[in-house]
Amino acid sequence: MNHQDINTLGELKATGYQSISIKDELRNNLINKLKQQETVFINIWGYEDSVIPELETAILSKHNINLLGLRGQAKTRLARLMITLLDEYIPIVKGSEINDDPLRPLSRYSKELIAKHKDDTPISWIHREERFFEKLATPDVTVADLIGDVDPIKAMNLKLNYADDRVIHFGMIPRANRCIFVINEIPDLQARIQVSLFNILQEGDIQIRGFKLRLPLDIQFVFTANPEDYTNRGSIVTPLKDRIGSQILTHYPKSIEIAKKITAQEATYLQEQKNKIHVPELARDIIEQLVFEARKSEFVDLKSGVSARMSISIFENLLSTAERRSLLNEETNTSVRVLDFLGTISAITGKIELVYEGEQEGADMVAQILLNNAIKTIFNTLFPEIKKLKKEGEASPYDALSLWFSSKDAVELLDDMDENYFKEQLDSIAPLTLLIKKYQPEISEKDIPFMQEFILWALSEYKILNKERFNTGFQFNDPLANYIKRI
Repeated sequence: MNHQDINTLGELKATGYQSISIKDELRNNLINKLKQQETVFINIWGYEDSVIPELETAILSKHNINLLGLRGQAKTRLARLMITLLDEYIPIVKGSEINDDPLRPLSRYSKELIAKHKDDTPISWIHREERFFEKLATPDVTVADLIGDVDPIKAMNLKLNYADDRVIHFGMIPRANRCIFVINEIPDLQARIQVSLFNILQEGDIQIRGFKLRLPLDIQFVFTANPEDYTNRGSIVTPLKDRIGSQILTHYPKSIEIAKKITAQEATYLQEQKNKIHVPELARDIIEQLVFEARKSEFVDLKSGVSARMSISIFENLLSTAERRSLLNEETNTSVRVLDFLGTISAITGKIELVYEGEQEGADMVAQILLNNAIKTIFNTLFPEIKKLKKEGEASPYDALSLWFSSKDAVELLDDMDENYFKEQLDSIAPLTLLIKKYQPEISEKDIPFMQEFILWALSEYKILNKERFNTGFQFNDPLANYIKRI
């Protein structure tokens, strides 16, 4: 059926077109996709065995849906991807405010138009992209915004009194008839506004300024919300929850590999940066581990959550820090360094909510603690464990490195050090290279400088080395020698 050739109600009837509800439409198209083994919710990672099966079950059950989870858990994205389950085009009565089905008109306008023109009633077609409505719930949202109100200007122009239902101006929900309607952060909607949704969800009628209209609106509702124990601004009223068929809990990525996929997909990565800046896989691991550390930190308010947007912002800042350094040094190519993570502090502090202990430490300090913890965690997966206590005379894989620093001057790594000098400084520490060859022999040549620097940072966290910050960089030295100097 070519929709462009069908412009009247009679032509539509001649095709044998049959009306179905939007929930049946979603269900039928989902069934077809599942039978053909097609992926419905593309580019959503980590939900394959949890959220997505539950969401598909809710669609098959023709339920209105509430996606409940902390910020940055792809709730709105899941809702937006539901439009792929809609038919590409559907017919409406031309000029209808509420997308009237030509075979099942609801509004007075469409009923009168069909009664007058019968099979010659003009119809138009809307694409599935036009069938997605979204509203962020805020305290200032009114019933008039969502449901509708009496329009005095319309009454004046049409010379109608206020007893005539043609003076009604429909709100967002009636205008979303035969569409997916998403209300984000539903607990933020005032309780009295939530009450106005009861009849729409269950009985199929709406009330506007004394007009009780029997409009069985055909809408797929999707609500999103943070857990109610987090938001202090309100909650979903119990009768509304009772009318929502399925409540689905979302979650953060459960592994670094999944988190890396999300970051790589979502981060803004310009082609010129891609060509110019090498990002070692270990650097990507540190980014995601940092976010994992934040989600279990005693300094961070876990009820508010740590969004996946944090790792995306960190990655983008990391690239820009490396890019800035290369521009200052007039270099055509560079590689990300551990030092560059200091340029990501601003991406961290703005994405975490601190508890009292975190506020006492300060946001910048908490961000550095999270970075250091991430480095320690990953170091333990790549190199031998550093024992807090060891027997007298017991050898350690890091003895050679400790000995090297005890017999040499400090090594300084500057924030804006050029690539060649940076590598020379690290290569001068011979035990570093030997350590990598022994425990990470398959590492690529391009990643060695980052791994060398990473080891220095990790060992300084375990007090095997001493790390001191000065205005333009870090100094690594022997902790005992530094202690003797202070004496």
